[in-house]
Amino acid sequence: MNHAALGAFRRRLIIAGSLTAAAALALSGCASSGDSGEAAADDAVGVSLIVKTTSNPFFVAMQDGAEAAAEKLGVDLTLAAGKEDGDEDTQIQAIENAISKGDAGILITPNGPGVEDALVKARDAGLYVIALDTPPSDPEAVDITFATDNFLAGQYIGEWTAAKLGGEKATIAMLDLFDDKVVSVDVARDQGFLDGMGIDLADETVNGDEAPTGTYSGGDYEIVGNEATQGAEDGGRTAAETLLSKNPDINVVYTINEPAAYGAFEAFKAAGATKDLIVVSVDGGCAGIDAVKDGTIGATSQQYPLKMAELGVQAVYDLVTTGKAPETTDGLDFYNTGVALVTDDPQGGIDSIDTAEAGDICWG
Repeated sequence: MNHAALGAFRRRLIIAGSLTAAAALALSGCASSGDSGEAAADDAVGVSLIVKTTSNPFFVAMQDGAEAAAEKLGVDLTLAAGKEDGDEDTQIQAIENAISKGDAGILITPNGPGVEDALVKARDAGLYVIALDTPPSDPEAVDITFATDNFLAGQYIGEWTAAKLGGEKATIAMLDLFDDKVVSVDVARDQGFLDGMGIDLADETVNGDEAPTGTYSGGDYEIVGNEATQGAEDGGRTAAETLLSKNPDINVVYTINEPAAYGAFEAFKAAGATKDLIVVSVDGGCAGIDAVKDGTIGATSQQYPLKMAELGVQAVYDLVTTGKAPETTDGLDFYNTGVALVTDDPQGGIDSIDTAEAGDICWG
């Protein structure tokens, strides 16, 4: 927390504490000892969780984790979500609502850079702001991020893909999140995958600027193109259809998340092009683990959204009740909530867990 935000946060707590104390004194003057407990104010810590959308099970799992932690700690939790992935306006309104309610903190998976000014406003008002899963483009927009190492998640599936190909030419379809805005998770996973494949990234902060042909760690590659999916199943199908129309020989499909992977696979299935197809993704939800088990997805990187949300609620509660703020993971600029490669087709020299183990720890 920067000094200005910390000062504002403390001032609000001091003011709130003074008002509560004054109210308690006033009440004690007219209440008997037997009813003073009933007159005490409710000082529950207020937290707002604002996710990208509830159409993706990943964010539903976050809500479940936050609700469980809030119930355990007695936190007053408010849930909000964008109408769809990329909906910044609804998230901005939810941030404004959290400020108006006097919440102690906000947990948010930002839908894009458009929400960041509102988050800065929240910090200036004294709220402690934690990004979950998706770091903002402006580091000053939040106090800390709890997230998967998304670049590492991409590297894992890239390394597995390169090994799985065994020297065969990689004809690659890149199914990203957006094409009209830059979101850190979108870039990190895309670029991590290509890096894991051993492909030169050009500018690692930009999707799609890599050389369209060249060599990866095992042989030759061709990138057919990058298409946006909005992180949705129908978007994944449309994106895959577009790239298949450009090159029917695609044998590797990278997807930003598992809903996009399901749609992509259906497009290839409809085209009769699933033989020797490798689909890789990131999420590791229970449905995604089933898709690895049945062969729809070859490998996925498993994240832990329940843990992100639980830790976020706990962090705000601890800050209010003890004054202790969370810290980033050593060597990183965020708190790393972990990632594991999941596949039933392990490749030599690449650490992974199978679907049985992943199924025991997946999020619902």
